[in-house]
Amino acid sequence: MSELASAAVDIAEYDAIISFFDDFAEEEDTWIQKTSGYHLPLTGIATSFVPEGQRVLEVGCGRGDLLAQLRPSYGVGVDVSARMIETARRRHPDLTFVIARGEELELGETFDYIVLWDLVPYVYDIHAVFTAVVRHCHPRTRILISTYSNAWRPLLTGAARLGLRPMHPLRNWVAPRDLANLVDLAGLEVVTERKEVLAPTRSRTLARILNGLIAHMPMFRSLDMSHWLIARPAAVSNADLGVSVIIPCRNEAGSIADIVRRVPEMGRETELIFVENGSTDGTRACIEEQVAAADRPIVLIVREAAGKWSAVQAGFAAARHEVLMILDADLTVIPEDLPKFYEAIATGRGELINGSRLVYGMESGAMRFLNLVGNKLFAGIMSFVLGQYVKDTLCGTKVLLRDDWERIRQLRSQLGPDDPFGDYHLLLGAALLGLKVLNIPLRYGARTYGRSNMQRFSYGGTLARLAIAGYQRLWVEPASMVGPAHRKA
Repeated sequence: MSELASAAVDIAEYDAIISFFDDFAEEEDTWIQKTSGYHLPLTGIATSFVPEGQRVLEVGCGRGDLLAQLRPSYGVGVDVSARMIETARRRHPDLTFVIARGEELELGETFDYIVLWDLVPYVYDIHAVFTAVVRHCHPRTRILISTYSNAWRPLLTGAARLGLRPMHPLRNWVAPRDLANLVDLAGLEVVTERKEVLAPTRSRTLARILNGLIAHMPMFRSLDMSHWLIARPAAVSNADLGVSVIIPCRNEAGSIADIVRRVPEMGRETELIFVENGSTDGTRACIEEQVAAADRPIVLIVREAAGKWSAVQAGFAAARHEVLMILDADLTVIPEDLPKFYEAIATGRGELINGSRLVYGMESGAMRFLNLVGNKLFAGIMSFVLGQYVKDTLCGTKVLLRDDWERIRQLRSQLGPDDPFGDYHLLLGAALLGLKVLNIPLRYGARTYGRSNMQRFSYGGTLARLAIAGYQRLWVEPASMVGPAHRKA
């Protein structure tokens, strides 16, 4: 145990916390229904952002109900209360429970997700707890932390005095910026932050309106009861990675030779995967010529299924390397910019690297005015939906690790309507997994061959449906969750 942790827990104040929760273990069922209007939406959020079948650690687990609802492949719960742990072991015999203080936690293993749900208000040394959490992280771990809003302090105190909620021994009311600072101090990085629960109601209809919609409006967010964030360990550089560049193409014969010539070598090896989809201008023949003549790895996949996203997924399935890059065959984004994406993902600075055409000036004719307006509008909407800044939602140049793509692919049933271009599904999947989105500015040029395959008006309606579905999945559904409640507030 470090000297920091030892000093942090050598205090009499912890005895009051332990004593309270030992006694509370016997009466918790009495309070569960009374406070379910707060617990249920927070439980919904946790289950939304922790996929089933992961290795999960919960610090401050109480009776283990939340940990069980996350359905981990391996779950460990930690709490200071021996009676809470005894109850947890009885209620959830398939999970592992340990009596320990968060400041001195030393389990000797790492987890995919670590949950600290409303633990911050009770601990003596938040910095020591977060430092202990880092010791249980691997580079891909995600940490979920929630705490109470200071705006609700008088209301919660008054409710406890009136017997409407337990008189919890709360000691910390940590502001969002202070929480983010403590996370950073421990060597973690905030991926996304949210505020939740405007009104702790037990009505599903009211919860959808008040907590799923109104609670997220700018003028009401400061009044929400709960502040929470997703964090990750600080970026770690990966070893030399291989790169698969996926190039969906339809009627792009005039660009094929330039793509083969201009895509730089990146990482350990760079392969080009052309996915040809119903061209009528000889695109397939041009690719076959390049495959026969080139001195670099080139793959041709011929598909009859319609749609860019279908082609991209076929390319992903055929890729041999760890890094997956999408490059549009029209060369409006220059291949020479791809090393910027490789560096961002290989150094761990981002996990979904998204190109942005809306920073630099564009060539004349590169993007029609209505397309530009629509891109800016949907980027703003999607930034709000995702809880992360996305400058250009619809840029076709996106890069991610193959392992993360496999995880996103497993979420397909949760990603809403079909997305013909795949941009929203990749971004929404990244948000659900707590991946760090990073935007790289690109210079956007006009086409030199052919014309765009996008139908801007019909796709605009699709984008609106996808944005609504994403908002409902990320914000409304968790806020109106019904089911068993968790412990603390």
